[in-house]
Amino acid sequence: MAHEWVEADPDAKHPAEKGRYHLYISHACPWAHRAAITRALRGLEDAVSVDVVDPYRQSDGWEFAPEKEGCTPDSIHGSDYLREVYTAADPDFTGRVTVPVLWDRKEETIVNNESAEIMRMLDSAFAEFGRENTLYPEGYREDVDRVIEEIYEPINNGVYRAGFAGTQEAYEDAVGDLFEALSHWEGVLSDQRHLCGSRLTEADVCLFTTLIRFDHVYHTHFKCNVRRIRDYPNLWDYLKELYQLPGVAETVNIDHIKDHYYRSHTDLNPKGLVARGPPRKFDEPHDRDRLPGGPPEAVLAP
Repeated sequence: MAHEWVEADPDAKHPAEKGRYHLYISHACPWAHRAAITRALRGLEDAVSVDVVDPYRQSDGWEFAPEKEGCTPDSIHGSDYLREVYTAADPDFTGRVTVPVLWDRKEETIVNNESAEIMRMLDSAFAEFGRENTLYPEGYREDVDRVIEEIYEPINNGVYRAGFAGTQEAYEDAVGDLFEALSHWEGVLSDQRHLCGSRLTEADVCLFTTLIRFDHVYHTHFKCNVRRIRDYPNLWDYLKELYQLPGVAETVNIDHIKDHYYRSHTDLNPKGLVARGPPRKFDEPHDRDRLPGGPPEAVLAP
């Protein structure tokens, strides 16, 4: 729907200003989760406000359910459904309603609803309002873009290709690509702290949102059950290190994730039973300190 940009330029159509922009997310959605993590890592909690929809998506789409734990009302419009936010920006809108959504209070419109672009804006345009260290550093950008592209089809989208495959052949292809890619990155992370080297970048955020859902949802619900993430020593410790970065754990809501996938996808799980899943041990010790580099100091700063 919208692919405009917030810019660190006072003369731009959407200039970066503290308190002007608002983010709509679902804790269940991995794409919205990317935006939430970027907001947290860059320390933008006071600069960009956020509302959270109900993880259970019914036929009418994403809904606001402030009575549910972890959810909020629509603090801008008082809407019952996220679709109403879209039609507030464009009364003629009839397309697909997705999260995340970045709203401009002054222009009273949606700036953007593409997760990769929102991540990049939060990281770059709002730099003066948050922590110093970027997730898209100079000298790494070519690698960051390459890795994000490399992990998207086999991993980020691969779990969906497997879960919603219409034939056995399509499922086998997706699962083969998925676990081949996971094995590749398991090897990379054996002697490298992050996907692009020693620096934490956007690429790590993009992989994290799939990994954190994997053992609780994708392994069972999407039949991606060749191995669990915790069966990969390096990926499992890498996942725990990212989870333990300041602010990241607060963006993770496994209950919302499970509720959405197991209850919303009635074609895959008609009775809506929610799998119990493995113990949540994301806060246990990891071994990533043995490798050079690490999270930027600014990310770890209060």
